[in-house]
Amino acid sequence: MYGYESYVAVGDSFTEGLNDRLPDGTFRGWADRLAEILAGGQSSFRYANLALRGKMLAEIVDEQVPVALDLKPDLVTFCGGGNDVIVPGTDVDEISSQIDSVVGALRSAGIDVLLFNGPDTKSLSVMSVLRGKIGIYNTNLWAIAARHGAKVVDLWAMHVLSDLRAWSDDRLHFTSEGHRRIALRAAELLGVPVADDWREPWPALEQPSDWLTNRRSDILWTKTHLLPWIRRQLRGESMGDGLSPKRPQLAPFVPIQPLQPVQPIQSPPTDDHAPAT
Repeated sequence: MYGYESYVAVGDSFTEGLNDRLPDGTFRGWADRLAEILAGGQSSFRYANLALRGKMLAEIVDEQVPVALDLKPDLVTFCGGGNDVIVPGTDVDEISSQIDSVVGALRSAGIDVLLFNGPDTKSLSVMSVLRGKIGIYNTNLWAIAARHGAKVVDLWAMHVLSDLRAWSDDRLHFTSEGHRRIALRAAELLGVPVADDWREPWPALEQPSDWLTNRRSDILWTKTHLLPWIRRQLRGESMGDGLSPKRPQLAPFVPIQPLQPVQPIQSPPTDDHAPAT
């Protein structure tokens, strides 16, 4: 172990681990990967992951934060509000105010807090329109961290995440390699030694995608991901409806599968598998 004996992850699909899929169909994700690094093979290390896909910030605050406070871990990672930010018309300052209250409560309880700001969507077709709101969200998050003595994993500044191979085809969630690099960056920020470097360049692309391929990808993405998301929003539905957190209790960390290196994707998605967003 490296300074922490217990860790609770709080948040939405990003923290649950979508789309870092395991052979059994469940998700691993950066939080599980970080827990494995923090545990260092010690059975006394305890970990819980309360995050659930589709959760809005108010749900995270009401359902997960009280549990985290009751569990009294040494460390909480908190990433919430992303689902709120992407909804048209939402107030980023109000979202940030709620996060400020959460971080204040966790820090007042003596818990170390690690936050995650929003990644830069400039390289993601269509989703790049969110850059302005994400930029405001990130600025507020840095102020919150400074006010309460929390740390921030700066996803925006992780240049390796600008590569489309870091993103899955829904353009919202990361690939396994993206999650691996984020876990390494989080461990580095916590002062935990790691063998690999999240900055390692991606392999050169054999053939970059052209304009026509990208437009076809946009059309497929709209049909496969955007329109279903809009329908869920209109119906008040969530991807997490009926689901439960994968690790609801603080318990000794046991990896779901042996830690194995993720092989970087050698080529970008084709129009049959739209680039992630």
